[in-house]
Amino acid sequence: MARYTGPLHKKMKALGMVAQERTRGRGPQRGPRRRQSQYGIQLQEKQKARLLYGVLERQFSNYYREAARRSGVTGDNLIQLLESRLDNVVYRLGFASTRRQSRQLVNHGHMTVDGKKVDIPSLQVRPGQKIAWKEKSRSSGIFEVISANTGMGKTTQVPSWLRVSPDDATGEVAAVPNPMEGEVGIDTRQIVEFYSRR
Repeated sequence: MARYTGPLHKKMKALGMVAQERTRGRGPQRGPRRRQSQYGIQLQEKQKARLLYGVLERQFSNYYREAARRSGVTGDNLIQLLESRLDNVVYRLGFASTRRQSRQLVNHGHMTVDGKKVDIPSLQVRPGQKIAWKEKSRSSGIFEVISANTGMGKTTQVPSWLRVSPDDATGEVAAVPNPMEGEVGIDTRQIVEFYSRR
């Protein structure tokens, strides 16, 4: 039978568990605390945003350049671009449990935009466009499983810039994404400062 034979403490730490081990009566061992530099904080915010939205480094840099090119607040523009990705919209509509799952659904051709099958997760959707499950996919097992898990928008808190019709698994982009309804916990000011240093 296969079993994990690597460092247990490292595995537990990666899973967010705390090992209750003591060494010579000194209590649980902790590494030295280091004060994070301003650069480190900025880098961490960028990496956090990339991880949450599932975007690669080059893609993220391109989004930032586009956000900086547009008029208005760069940080808000960046969130709008990230929120406008098709995979994110599918997730926000409650058609998938996670962004990773929504990206897979788009990649496998289960989604349509304005009635046409689209398999590009990074597609920027615009106000007025309609997103839906492909008709054939609605009779698939994956649709039944996801519908049971997510409620297809019935139990999901859908942002104000989206409209959803759970009964027929369709949604619409009603307006430009509101940056205030973007992913919680991202400090876009730090991200802007990170790229401004370059």
